[in-house]
Amino acid sequence: MSVSAVTDRLPVFPWDKLTPFKKTAAAHPDGIVDLSVGTPVDPVPEVIQKALVAAADSPGYPTVWGTPELRDAITGWVTRRLGARDITHRHVLPVVGSKELVAWLPTQLGLGPGDRVAYPRLAYPTYEVGARLARAAYEFYDDPTELDPEGLRLLWLNSPSNPTGKVLPQDDLKRIVAWARSHGVLVFSDECYLELGWEADPVSVLHPDVNGGSYDGIVAVHSLSKRSNLAGYRAAFLAGDPAVLGPLLEIRKHGGMMTPATTQAAAVAALDDDAHVRVQRERYAARRESLRAALLAHGFRIEHSEASLYLWATRDEPCWTTVAHLADLGILVAPGDFYGESGKNFVRVALTATDERVQAAVKRLS
Repeated sequence: MSVSAVTDRLPVFPWDKLTPFKKTAAAHPDGIVDLSVGTPVDPVPEVIQKALVAAADSPGYPTVWGTPELRDAITGWVTRRLGARDITHRHVLPVVGSKELVAWLPTQLGLGPGDRVAYPRLAYPTYEVGARLARAAYEFYDDPTELDPEGLRLLWLNSPSNPTGKVLPQDDLKRIVAWARSHGVLVFSDECYLELGWEADPVSVLHPDVNGGSYDGIVAVHSLSKRSNLAGYRAAFLAGDPAVLGPLLEIRKHGGMMTPATTQAAAVAALDDDAHVRVQRERYAARRESLRAALLAHGFRIEHSEASLYLWATRDEPCWTTVAHLADLGILVAPGDFYGESGKNFVRVALTATDERVQAAVKRLS
């Protein structure tokens, strides 16, 4: 068997298609404004940096389940911030950033040919990649309760959505969770943008008003990449059904999927401190307001975008035409078709650029 037997299952890596447009944007006399990849640019909060440095002398292997302090920090945060009840260490599991979890989850769950994975019509491409790696079937939905439950082993929810910023109302989450449970379908809810609600207040599947006080068949995925500027640290975690997380812990032990000890210490500091999250939210809110106004004045229409780190924008033309138009202005954005065919007339505009670069974009759009 050759390596290509695996790579042949995968789609073309989408970001490579942006390379020529990045070159065009970079040729702008005042430089590129890169609003394509949602990667944080602001400083890592000092309280987190100090925790990382203090843990620098960590010669031993970390544990996959994390330190008791990290598990305490996670259980405390999901209780305080998400309204979860009766969360114990058995209900949580650190992961090495959320992307590896999404990509390898179907494989770690034992899915394969004959099993099905479903995700939103417009979605983070790695949900599909995870199914492909496991050789499972995959499909998208508008309303998951209209799916055929036969053979459906994993249902991905994503609220707030990447790329659209759409937020699922509490009643919809409650209805979907009830439907999934009635059919024995496992729900994983990607809630990595939950701290970034602007015109909506996102609710977690861990909230008792959604799950009825039971975590059976549900797991929430959370990340510190966006809320705490920790994309470079690879810090994320799962919370939910111990009957799911227990076996995953054992599998990940065998696979050596350990969050570094320094990152674990930093994550404790990040989860225990709410002040830096408020500061970062204010930065993103100001950038969002400036970019939103500039895009609207430039002739764009913005749909959803009530939460997350993106504006889902259109000029009612093919997305690559819009990408080329903005690249000529020195602005790089992500084409909507990266996230599904129905995004073909949209672009995703990230809020993750410095204040100076955002103002440069606003000036060019005007």
